Amino acid sequence: MTNKNPFEIDFDSYIRQGEPCKKEKSIAWAIATGLQQVDGLTPSNYLYETAKRNIEGEISIAEAKNLIDSYYESKSVSAENVEDTEEADKVSARITEILSEKSFTFSPNQLLLIHKKLFYGVFNKIQAGKFRDYNITKKEWVLNGDTVLYGDADLISRTLEYDFNTEKNFDYSELSKEEIVKHLTRFIANIWQVHPFGEGNTRTTAVFTIKYFRSLGFKINNEPFEKYSWYFRNALVRANYTNIQKNIYMNTEFLERFFRNLLLDEHNELKNRFMHIQYEAYSKNLAEKQNLPVNLPVNLPVNKKMTELLNLLKENPFYTYDELAKIMNCTRETVRVNLRKLETRDLICRIGSDKNGHWEIK
Repeated sequence: MTNKNPFEIDFDSYIRQGEPCKKEKSIAWAIATGLQQVDGLTPSNYLYETAKRNIEGEISIAEAKNLIDSYYESKSVSAENVEDTEEADKVSARITEILSEKSFTFSPNQLLLIHKKLFYGVFNKIQAGKFRDYNITKKEWVLNGDTVLYGDADLISRTLEYDFNTEKNFDYSELSKEEIVKHLTRFIANIWQVHPFGEGNTRTTAVFTIKYFRSLGFKINNEPFEKYSWYFRNALVRANYTNIQKNIYMNTEFLERFFRNLLLDEHNELKNRFMHIQYEAYSKNLAEKQNLPVNLPVNLPVNKKMTELLNLLKENPFYTYDELAKIMNCTRETVRVNLRKLETRDLICRIGSDKNGHWEIK
């Protein structure tokens, strides 16, 4: 395992203590910071320090958000850290604030409002709180480089209105909890596939999902979004991808497992590699599977540092933090943060101790 960030909070310990106020805040922060996995982002030490002050009751969530904003307005933040942490920190604080609010309206306008609150002033080229006016494609690792067919930009408003009206009029009264989860799985998958926003779509969908599920009376288990947000995105992709020529069809099974853990407190195994469209072919020969190269040209959630680290670890899995930092001409902290991101994506794992162990590429 990598060295633990000294400021990183053990949210579960606060949740287990049972103090209602601290528990509620800890769940919100755990989900908020975990959701940054979706875009390969990692919150900073300062964010965790500020979150702890909020959980302990020293500052309000509004004060915490203002402290984060002020932190990045100062000139003391190094340029190297800003690129990877500013968005993660600001959006984490904003997600926490939204999840702490009790208000909710079931409508497409709620999606717009969430997106605006999360990303106002964060994205330079994307207008927060506005539906995209252009069509998109995104290469996906889980699809071996192919893309989901996202909603037509000209039809976003009408498509969402239809989906929301259909859901609003749906009768849950005769369904079991398992059937309700199955139905909700398809509804959320449909909303995500419309992809109303050019950037920040998955995080917006996730926050909306939590608010909607709570409005239905569900208690949310924080662990799925805290620890498996990248799985959540891949599951949404598989729920919306069909390729008849390759005998692949929309599959909500993976997303349903995630939601069953989230809503029914089940413990289904959530592994990204199980969702890859070539997983069955890979698993025919386990020894062969272990030697598969990392497919970097596909749109994995990795930055240049992470790509460089993967290549170095393929050459020598016994490199130390200091050796990697020297080769990459960066700080030891940058190496540590990016190794942790790779672990979170389930791309690498640490075998053995920090001192005598080595890295294994999955």
